[in-house]
Amino acid sequence: MPAPQRTQLDISRLLNEAGHSMTNRLAAALAEVDLTPRMQCVLIHALEEERTQIQLAALAGVDKTTMVGTVDELERRGLAERRPSATDRRARIIAVTEKGRLAAEEGQRIVDRVHGAALDEFPAAARTAFLDLLSALAVTAEEGPQAIRRPRGK
Repeated sequence: MPAPQRTQLDISRLLNEAGHSMTNRLAAALAEVDLTPRMQCVLIHALEEERTQIQLAALAGVDKTTMVGTVDELERRGLAERRPSATDRRARIIAVTEKGRLAAEEGQRIVDRVHGAALDEFPAAARTAFLDLLSALAVTAEEGPQAIRRPRGK
């Protein structure tokens, strides 16, 4: 039986493959300073403002269990620590240490280098168009329907 004819390019697959490729490039480059892309993401977002683990998990696009392990590792390395919030005594925030701030700065230089190298593969006009279109697609995705969560099996 033949498969249905495609009328559109499979952009979901292409975006997933491109994202996977970039994540692999970042992981290899950040390994130079013993960070993972997830650790870098958490450090940067925690430095921006006071945030809880749940807020950081949402920004990093990971589940709570993964975030707990990531923060545990950041604490073990002395890069961050869990502290009571200055504004909500019930909440605990992830505070980046001075060592973590320095690691995040070095990590950001690496992230910028990797992203720059990927974009340098395109002519300048195509790069601008690509970034504009990708940004528009990301905004559209945020405004669209949320993923359906299926109940866990029993």
